[in-house]
Amino acid sequence: MLRGSCLCGGVRFEIERAVGPFELCHCTRCRKVSGSAYLTWLGVRREDFRFLQGVDLIMTYERPISESPPAYDTSFCTRCGSQVPNPSKTREPWFEIPAGVLDDDPFIRPDKHIYVEFKAPWDHIADDLPQMTRSAIQASRKQST
Repeated sequence: MLRGSCLCGGVRFEIERAVGPFELCHCTRCRKVSGSAYLTWLGVRREDFRFLQGVDLIMTYERPISESPPAYDTSFCTRCGSQVPNPSKTREPWFEIPAGVLDDDPFIRPDKHIYVEFKAPWDHIADDLPQMTRSAIQASRKQST
């Protein structure tokens, strides 16, 4: 089992395994939520995820749609502000968790940068992972559904 928690430890969860994708998102919304160059998202299957404690500490901010769907939301611990998973926001068989809240090694590594046309002007992508634009990532997600 892989364990994860928020900064204060109030929200704790475990996942049986990480399945990916493992994406580094450079969109403006993820940069603002993370306060960094990108937010690291890791895909997990709903059936592999379980909260251990702290569901009552989770709050979700839903940003209104500003351009076109999908809407954007972020869930966080109300005690410490750390981003945390919130599988109740979707009925899909898998969902994304912020990889930074994992306490254990997921045994997979990031596989791509996404929404790179929105990267911070001071950021420089220095690895050799694929870099996908909004249109490329949206097209690839449509193919996989």
